[in-house]
Amino acid sequence: MVAAVRVHRTGGPEVLSYEEVEIAPPGPGQIRIKQRGCGINYIDTYFRSGLYPPPAGLPFIPGHEGAGEVVEIGQGVTDLKPGDRVAYVLGPGGYAAERVLPADRVIILPDDISFEQAAGMMLKGMTVCYLLRRLFKVEAGMNVLIHAAAGGVGLIACQWANLLGANVIGTVGSMEKAELAKANGCHHPILYRDEDFVARVKEITDGKLCEVVYDGVGRATFPASLDCLRLRGMFVSFGNSSGVIEAFNINLLQAKGSLFATRPTLFHYAATREEYLSLANELFDVVRSGKVTIPVNQTYALKDVQMAHRDLEGRATTGSSILVP
Repeated sequence: MVAAVRVHRTGGPEVLSYEEVEIAPPGPGQIRIKQRGCGINYIDTYFRSGLYPPPAGLPFIPGHEGAGEVVEIGQGVTDLKPGDRVAYVLGPGGYAAERVLPADRVIILPDDISFEQAAGMMLKGMTVCYLLRRLFKVEAGMNVLIHAAAGGVGLIACQWANLLGANVIGTVGSMEKAELAKANGCHHPILYRDEDFVARVKEITDGKLCEVVYDGVGRATFPASLDCLRLRGMFVSFGNSSGVIEAFNINLLQAKGSLFATRPTLFHYAATREEYLSLANELFDVVRSGKVTIPVNQTYALKDVQMAHRDLEGRATTGSSILVP
């Protein structure tokens, strides 16, 4: 029996139940790991609330990323052994002291990346990688708008976009978050509660607007985000922390400049082992270079998971948050 967090009914943070569960031994092609850190992400709240249905139904263990040590391997696993340091993106199932995983969905962790860093960056960092390097290739001189610039994805995205030479604009909810975003590569933080972010984007870009908008907020920033885009610009909706974007007349995209709009997910950009490794290795390389850092600004004990979700949804967090079993 190991400690884990389970959801027996969907709802608010109060439905997160800390309990003991039995973890099966690894089957063919699987491994069992002892987790040193479990990442907390907004997607976990979507499954907990019932917005996204859990693949295997109720009850389920939430959580999509983590890092730890291999403790047991199943039949046919030849490229991993007990004691190996590994990290992964796969879910749900991550909020637990131990976890069984398919061996082909874990990645050997470089020695100079800590378990805590890895737990706080695999999903968020690989998300940033595909957003900025695969879905839309950010290049030097581009104007880029990143909503929630002081969040887990936001701080990594600001650093990486800055590294690529973009003019980085970001929305934040407080002066403290503005300073944090600025320290992480956001050239122009906008206090969205006090300022009209569309007007500020027009001012910052001298009316040229942005080539791309990365929006993990959703309802609260749509459709205003479209007004921040230049002709044939790209609107990327990759999350909905404020609520989902409702159905809209697609002619709106034509009216606002023949815009492109997409609602992607990391799992479609890491669908194959090759794609998965490519994203992870590019992330590892940029982190190991020191040019992108992973700010793990909140650490919670696994038993304090309800508090962690309340803080996340209450916008009381910055950077990455992790649970420690």
